[in-house]
Amino acid sequence: MNNSVERRSALKDNEVAWFERMLEIREFEKQTNLLFASGSIRGTTHLCVGQEALAVGIASVLNKDDVVAATYRGHGLALALGLSSHSALAEIMGKATGCAGGLGGSMHLCDSSVGILPTSAIIGGGMPIAAGAALAFQIQKKSNVAVAVFGDGATNIGAFHETLNLAAIWKLPVIFICDNNVYGEYSRFNITTPIEDLHTRADSYDMPNLKIDGMDIYTVRTALEAAVERARTGGGPTLIEAKTYRFSGHSRADTAPYRPEGELAEWEKRDPLKVTQEHLIAKGLLSSEKIAKMISETEEFIQATIKKVLNDPEPTVKDMFKNILAESKN
Repeated sequence: MNNSVERRSALKDNEVAWFERMLEIREFEKQTNLLFASGSIRGTTHLCVGQEALAVGIASVLNKDDVVAATYRGHGLALALGLSSHSALAEIMGKATGCAGGLGGSMHLCDSSVGILPTSAIIGGGMPIAAGAALAFQIQKKSNVAVAVFGDGATNIGAFHETLNLAAIWKLPVIFICDNNVYGEYSRFNITTPIEDLHTRADSYDMPNLKIDGMDIYTVRTALEAAVERARTGGGPTLIEAKTYRFSGHSRADTAPYRPEGELAEWEKRDPLKVTQEHLIAKGLLSSEKIAKMISETEEFIQATIKKVLNDPEPTVKDMFKNILAESKN
């Protein structure tokens, strides 16, 4: 499937599809990292390895007309929402077939057809954008919701507090999801933030809030379903803090030497792919043999995608002037 709501709809109440999409994201990120290392991709990138359950959990709960504002660590969320691996990789590799014509790159994935709002590389920049989309839904009397996903470091900036305050006052249909992956760039969050549970900051705005295990898609979905229902029915915003962990460094050049010895290994015991796999095997929905086949098929699929993207055309100089002005239809 190309970029389509069908890719998101395929996740609705389909536990095997959740796992399949998580495998796609994991392999996509693995190969993207290798392509950067080989010099096939210019610039930098920020991988979400270890955070797949949150991305797929969000996508599996939302409707086709809901929207999401992601961070620059947004490949997984974009794929979960329906962006095709080809469109995402082509954008990252600067190809004309990418979701933004190859002009945005890794940190600026966007596609309105699947609800991905333009991604901002500015820390916390997506929060006011999501609130603006929610305000538009409210004014238009639509039942849609907007979601803002951001890291733990973003809770220390002004836009976080300003947006939560306004969303609470106006009861906007927006869900704020703090993807607390323990590190803000190269600093452990306890070095920069005086509290352990960041979700409690929403108490200042009389906003419902909670923390969840972001490594378990079932937990993610349960929390999101309640928050989305509250937003759709006029109950206003919710702040959810998902406890996750990024298995890779901050960016492709970061080997994460600042991590305490054994910390990564401890979190890998809660690898979201492993957690989901255990759920599915226990329910009798998958076997070890089927999982091995799914992994092999995913690897082949991503390799075929890479081969195709490498042969895709690059944008021309005149393409930089596209999407600057909107032409009137009158």
